[in-house]
Amino acid sequence: MIDFTFTEEQDMFRKAAREFAETKVAPKVPEMEETGKVSDEVVKAMAEAEMMALTIPEKYGGLGLGYIARLIAVEEVSKVSVGAGMMLQVFALGIEPIIKFGSEEQKKKYLPGLAKGERLASIAVTETTGGSDPAGIRSTYKKDGDDYIISGRKCFITNSHIADTITTLAKDEEDPKAFSTFIMEKGMEGFKATHEENKVGMRGCNTGELAYENCRVPKENLVGVEGKGMRVALAAIGDVGRGGMVGCALGLQVACLEAAVKFANERILYGKPISRLQTIQNKLADMKIDLEAGLLLGYRAAAMQDKGERCSNEFAVAKYFTTEAAQRAAKIAADIHGGYGCMEEYAVTRYLRDSFVLGPSAGTSDIMKVIIGRWALS
Repeated sequence: MIDFTFTEEQDMFRKAAREFAETKVAPKVPEMEETGKVSDEVVKAMAEAEMMALTIPEKYGGLGLGYIARLIAVEEVSKVSVGAGMMLQVFALGIEPIIKFGSEEQKKKYLPGLAKGERLASIAVTETTGGSDPAGIRSTYKKDGDDYIISGRKCFITNSHIADTITTLAKDEEDPKAFSTFIMEKGMEGFKATHEENKVGMRGCNTGELAYENCRVPKENLVGVEGKGMRVALAAIGDVGRGGMVGCALGLQVACLEAAVKFANERILYGKPISRLQTIQNKLADMKIDLEAGLLLGYRAAAMQDKGERCSNEFAVAKYFTTEAAQRAAKIAADIHGGYGCMEEYAVTRYLRDSFVLGPSAGTSDIMKVIIGRWALS
């Protein structure tokens, strides 16, 4: 028997997450859009609401609610602000290597503070020479006594300027086929955030560059086994990174559909609401079909994740479909608004801008097709 229903606890959590988003995040959206900065008030509210603790085991101060709960949270926050949803989703991505591959000492040291939101997290893989192809990165590490020396630069890193804990992928200076993952901490000598990007969308989250200039990292900060760090990073991106993007995309789709339905019911043309026109109904039907399909794809993968099953391929499908569908939904919503869809006072203009940023995040649509194609051939 296949059960497509949420548990009572999950329904209650969604209601709480929705109330949180509407009362704590929504009022800060205009400010985030104007400044392009992360709202400190939103981050503080997320910490107080224990949004950072969802996937962290109770043993380390977390809630241990799992990945369906995390997907619900990201979806509900993204319905109000995709930027805030993105910040939350990359936080979970940044801590995943510690949860899954970290030593007991690392978990005890970092996870309690992260669960409380006292520290913020991110992950740094992408470089100008390696994003979709992580093997192309040039950041290197070398052993120096009991420490490692890391040098290089990272780009397009979400939470770059606000994160205190950043899991970083680098390759062995002497063996370019060996990669390791390290826990970097704000304030380490030689490690700093540099340029901050000014994105067209998702203006409620920070994206920027990181520089590592002969940064000395103690051996205790190595995550997992030296030389096996690619598995650590890709496992986090494949399951948690893409799962988070699904949440962002689903939230945006819901927001687009609700805005389109509201406008169509209120806009009078030819003496009646345009919602009664078959052309408009067909457009709304397309949005609804995409949303329903995306929900099934995304939550199926998250349910597999909560069961401990391999789900990277399923998340690749869900990430591809939902981010592409979000762009379609934003375009349709803007079309239904007509001339008003070009005016900044209407949220659909923000939705359209946000939708552009969904595609390349955590792997482009073309890369998702490569992954899915290999799955089909396996």
